[in-house]
Amino acid sequence: MRIRPTLERDIQWLPAVERSAAQAFTDWPALAWLAQADVLDIDTHRAFVATGASWVAEDLQGRVLGFACARFERQALHLCEISVHRQAQGQGLGRALLRQVVDTARQAGAQELTLTTFADVPWNAPFYARFGFERVDEERLDTRLRDILADELAHGLVGRCAMRLGLRR
Repeated sequence: MRIRPTLERDIQWLPAVERSAAQAFTDWPALAWLAQADVLDIDTHRAFVATGASWVAEDLQGRVLGFACARFERQALHLCEISVHRQAQGQGLGRALLRQVVDTARQAGAQELTLTTFADVPWNAPFYARFGFERVDEERLDTRLRDILADELAHGLVGRCAMRLGLRR
C-alpha cells in the first residue's frame, strides 16, 4: 500500500470508494441511510486535486482503495472526507491517509487541522481522538466550523461534532 497525491486518472474511482466505505453505516440504524446517500462528485474531486489537497491509498496492483481530501481555510487545513473501501477497512489505510493530511498541514504552515465527524461512531470521533484531535465545544466553535456543522445538519447529518488538532511549529 502506498499513499500518493491523487491524479486525474484516479478521480473516476473515488465515488465508488466512498460508496463502499459508507456501507459500514448499515450497522447503525440511525445512520443506515448514509449507505445510499450522495457522495462527492467528479467536479468536486477535480477541485481538490487542482489545489493539491487530495491523496489516494493504492495497493501494490495500483488499485485505489481509499482517499482523503481537504481544503485550506484561513490558517487551517480542513479535512473534508476520508474514505476507505469497505473490504480494505481495518488495514491501516485510514491511519496512513490521515498521517498524510497531518504532514501536509504541517508542511504548509497551517496552525491547525480541523474536521467534522460523527461524535459517537467508533471509526469517527474516537478514531480521530487517538490521533490527538480534540472535540471543539459548541461555545468555542468559530464561524467557519459552526457554518459547516449547520450545513451538515441541514443535510440530515445529526450527532456531528467539530474536532481540531493543533499543529506546533
